[in-house]
Amino acid sequence: MKLKLDENGHVVVQDGKPVYVHEDGKEVAFDAPQTIATISRLNGEAKAHREAKEQFEAQAKAFEGLDPVKVKEALNTVQNLDAKKLVDAGEVDKVKAEITEALKQTYEPQLQQLTQERDAVQQQLHKELIGGGFARSKFIQENIAVPVDMIQATFGQSFKIEEGKVVAYGADGQKIYSRTRPGEVADFDEALETLVGGYQYKDHILKGGQGSGGGFQGGGQGGAKKSLSDCKTREEKAEFLKTVK
Repeated sequence: MKLKLDENGHVVVQDGKPVYVHEDGKEVAFDAPQTIATISRLNGEAKAHREAKEQFEAQAKAFEGLDPVKVKEALNTVQNLDAKKLVDAGEVDKVKAEITEALKQTYEPQLQQLTQERDAVQQQLHKELIGGGFARSKFIQENIAVPVDMIQATFGQSFKIEEGKVVAYGADGQKIYSRTRPGEVADFDEALETLVGGYQYKDHILKGGQGSGGGFQGGGQGGAKKSLSDCKTREEKAEFLKTVK
């Protein structure tokens, strides 16, 4: 990317920040203080990971030369010592099995219920964060010519919930990062704008550009639509988008 200059060759500034132009023509105001803070945070995280690795390696040295299989056998023997004081050695496994079955019957129904409740909460969270993101998207309202549910059906699988936050992934399987906030993941609208920008048939869904792209060209047989502008009803638009995915 390069600095944006005015007609006099001076750097263009927006809100006190120099403006840069990316290769695709998108202009972004560069926030230097925020970038420095992000770099400092990432350096701190890297240091913490490095120190944790060094600590783990130091602890691992205490087990060098030990046979993992024999260590496991020794631990199992130790775990059975107290049981052998109570019952004959030949009954230990039987006692363990009875205890396990009793616990299973007691707690398995509760575990199933908790699992169902957890899944329901996760589904509700997914619906609110991702579905709500599409419903409230300013980018969709201002730039997209098709209904919101069609956009969600096309791009919804690119969004995931991680640590309670919405994170978008590109076609390459990598997280989509913000251009305005280097080092941070893109927010919902910025990520969606990036996904739409890389969509092969974006001209069919963007306002003012339906059917102008060089992608899909529908045939004339069977009443097939050549562009989104040919579609008159919601159902026709939905069928048309299926053909251009």
